Order: sequence, then structure tokens, then C-alpha cells
Amino acid sequence: MRFFKKTNLNFLSVRKTFYIASLTLLSFGMISLFVKGVDYGIDFLGGTELVVQFQTPAQISVIRDALNKEGITRAEIKVYGDPLNILIRTPMHEFGTVLGDKIKSTLEKNFPNNPTTILEEQKIGPKIGAELRRGAIYAILASLIVMLIYIGFRFKFIYGVGAVVALFHDVLITLGIISLLDGMTPFLDFEIDQNMIAAFLTLVGLSVNDSVVIFDRIRENLKIYKTMSLFEVINKSINDTISRTIITSGTIFVVLFIIMIFGGEVTRGFAFTLTIGIVVGTYSSIYIASAVVYEWSLRKKQS
Repeated sequence: MRFFKKTNLNFLSVRKTFYIASLTLLSFGMISLFVKGVDYGIDFLGGTELVVQFQTPAQISVIRDALNKEGITRAEIKVYGDPLNILIRTPMHEFGTVLGDKIKSTLEKNFPNNPTTILEEQKIGPKIGAELRRGAIYAILASLIVMLIYIGFRFKFIYGVGAVVALFHDVLITLGIISLLDGMTPFLDFEIDQNMIAAFLTLVGLSVNDSVVIFDRIRENLKIYKTMSLFEVINKSINDTISRTIITSGTIFVVLFIIMIFGGEVTRGFAFTLTIGIVVGTYSSIYIASAVVYEWSLRKKQS
């Protein structure tokens, strides 16, 4: 099935424009990461987290004052999806369910006419949080190294370099966009947790898949069209695969967008990360991965 019957677009001729676009996005994203940073979830910070359901909506300021009086300070309190659900996160630790019970009794005492139910309670120690954070970084780096080795063996080493450059590009731009948009609205209130790390690892797999499809077509066309220049072969290969790329990435994008809008608070960060990542990854397989292969070949001829 082909989305376009036949295309003859000159992708590589505008590659430098897209280099500038990528550098601009990367610059803004990196500035935001260094200045603003990202919010880590309890998975990586450690602490106690509760999701409390009230019978009627409760004011966050009143909840905060009540907890402060009981010595539960520095708590993050926000609406969690439904207006009746409140997320309470604190870096404090107590043995067993002591802290959770204390929070629940405080709410019952201060909201006698508004019964509460604990929907979820999590507790993670700071040492475990640090180990999870370190493990997440290692997992992403390991996946990039494995991709480099795999593509280097399947094609040529420079193809692996192009794919990994594109993957770094995808991960950093997606992370930068998350940092830029985080907290702008309640809908865009994100945290780096294990679900989001899973989204980044999924992004790595999806993005490299697009690059491999294009690389495979380049290899085939180099054997068939021996009189063509590499510039022409790469452009033809991208045009040959653009229909498949649009259909595959487009269907995934639609599903992720629906999950992001209607899937609720728990899956929103995962869906948002992959939604942005699919767009960036599709673009990078054309204008980063393939372009790196061409730029390297061009410089090799000139040297």
C-alpha cells in the first residue's frame, strides 16, 4: 500500500535548513534542561506518594496547610486527573505505612464532612531511587551502543554512526521539548518516571527502524543504479520508502495522540513522549541519519 503513488522530492538539497532547525531545537531544549530542568517522579527521587480521592473537590491550599501543621512539609500536592483525586507526594520516609496513615488521619480530621479514600500508595527509598535513575541512563546508553554495533555490522560503520547520531538527536530534542513545556498547563505537568523511560526506549526502537528501512533501500539501489550518484540514490531511496514511513508513523501517531488525550494521567507522560518522539524520529531518519551518511561520503571524496 502506497500513500503516494510516486514522489520525486529532493530531500537532501534542503538538508542544511533542517540542520539549522535541529540545532535551534536542541539549543532551546538544552538551555531549558540546564536552567529549568525536569521533574523526577518518586521512582527516581524516593519518598512517599499517595493518590487520595475525596467525595467532593477539596482546595489544595487547605490540604497543604493541614499537612504543614502536622509536620509534613515540602509536599507536592496537585489534582490527579479527576478533580476529586489529589496526588500527594513528599520526600519524607517512615517505616511501613506510618506516613501514609498519618496523612490519611490528617485529612480525615481536617475534612470531617468530605470522606477520603486512598486509591494508591507508593514508597521508595532514596537509595533505590538513585539506583533506578542510574539504571535508566545506562539502559538508554546501552540501547544506543547496541544499535550502533547492529547497524554497523548489517550495513557499514558510517550507517551505524548516522543512525546513532539520529537517535541521540531524537532523545535530546524530545527531552528538551518535555522540559520546555513541563508545567505550562495542568495537562502538560510531566515527570520523568519509569513509564517515560520506557517511552524513550520505545522511541529508540521505532526511530532506528525507520532509518534501517531507508538504509536497506539505499543499499539495494546502489547495486541497481550504478550510474547514479550517491546524492541521487539517497533521494530516490527516501522517496521509495516515504509512503511506508507516513503510513507506519502516522498510524502510531494517531493511536498515541488518542491515548494522550483520553488515556488519563497515568499514561499521559508515556504517550506525550512517544507522540513527540515519533514526529522527531521520522524527520531524523531522513534529514539526520541519511544526511550523515551522505556528508561523510562527500567529505571522503574531497579528502
